Amino acid sequence: MKLFFLLARVPYPTEKGDKLRAFHQITHLSKYHEIIICALNEGVLHDDAVPVLSKYASAVHIIPISKPTIISNIIRALFTGKPLQVGYYYNNSTQKIIHSLIKKYQPDHIFCQLIRMAEYVKDLPIDKTLDYQDVFSVGVERRLATSSVFMRPFLKLESQRLMDYERMAFDQFNNKIIISYPDRDLIPHPEKEKIVVVANGVDTDFFHPLTREKEYDLVFTGNMGYPPNIDAAEFLVNKILPLVLEKRPHLRVLIAGTSPTMRVMVLRSPHVEVSGWVPDMREAYAQAKIFIAPMQLGTGLQNKLLEAMAMKIPCITSSLANQALNAKPGEEILVGETPQEYAHHILTLLKDKDSAASIGEKGLQFVLKNYSWETETAKIEALIAGK
Repeated sequence: MKLFFLLARVPYPTEKGDKLRAFHQITHLSKYHEIIICALNEGVLHDDAVPVLSKYASAVHIIPISKPTIISNIIRALFTGKPLQVGYYYNNSTQKIIHSLIKKYQPDHIFCQLIRMAEYVKDLPIDKTLDYQDVFSVGVERRLATSSVFMRPFLKLESQRLMDYERMAFDQFNNKIIISYPDRDLIPHPEKEKIVVVANGVDTDFFHPLTREKEYDLVFTGNMGYPPNIDAAEFLVNKILPLVLEKRPHLRVLIAGTSPTMRVMVLRSPHVEVSGWVPDMREAYAQAKIFIAPMQLGTGLQNKLLEAMAMKIPCITSSLANQALNAKPGEEILVGETPQEYAHHILTLLKDKDSAASIGEKGLQFVLKNYSWETETAKIEALIAGK
């Protein structure tokens, strides 16, 4: 079968969650199908992107989108009623290119990642699958509590527009998938139970336990331009860290990940290193005694937790993040809500090496058992085949 993958970002390198998910779906589905990749690209294209993707796809088409085009897209979206998450990526010239490629390749099935790209293909009479991945409307709604008074009206409007669009898109695609059951339950459609849950996996051949000198007590990783990660980094440094430093004055924290904003950069101190882009994220995980992801916002499954657990690093996170992960609190992971709870967990793991080792080992076994890319991608294969 010929599959046309339509993506808002080039799925290599895999430093962002949507890129990671698409890359592994493509690599596994390419074993059984011919893959055509069509992806938008903002900014400089990585030198290795097309060569790497060409190993799995018979054709790779990159459509550049410039800053002026994006500004024009956003202005148009404001007046047409489209959510900005959709309007940011949509314009007529790009639609013509995408439709010409579809006409050229005559795919049997279109795989559309995220509602961001749904506008381009929602009306085409071709079998297609929509990967919601996350519930954007709820993610925006959760940002309201920590946003400025000025931003709240805009976020409320965007959340409502996203909700309407998520509901509409449901009816335009033959198949729908999403990253977790809690996320599926948040989709604003009466038949949401028809959405198939396809979780992310973790590449345990790549992410595996490594022996390294522990230069840091804590590490937090992710795309540091992503609002939920920015919020979590601030919560860690401003709320949790002062409590831990009272008992552990020499504690060191590493915040690692691409595109740190100024809000993240200003968190630097003698106790906190902000590294920015890391060529090999395994080194960041392996150099820390504990991985912490105090997520207060956002939806979806946190890839960073899967990766850290696969490397046998004891992990601490929020109940919000663990809803999608579904690890056993107190056994496979530690869960906190308040700064005091997080501080208690950190101090306990730093003091009790046996407890830390147990959480790390059970976390590793948890991801090995539950998060396989091959198993999860097989669900997409079954959907496409109509099984």
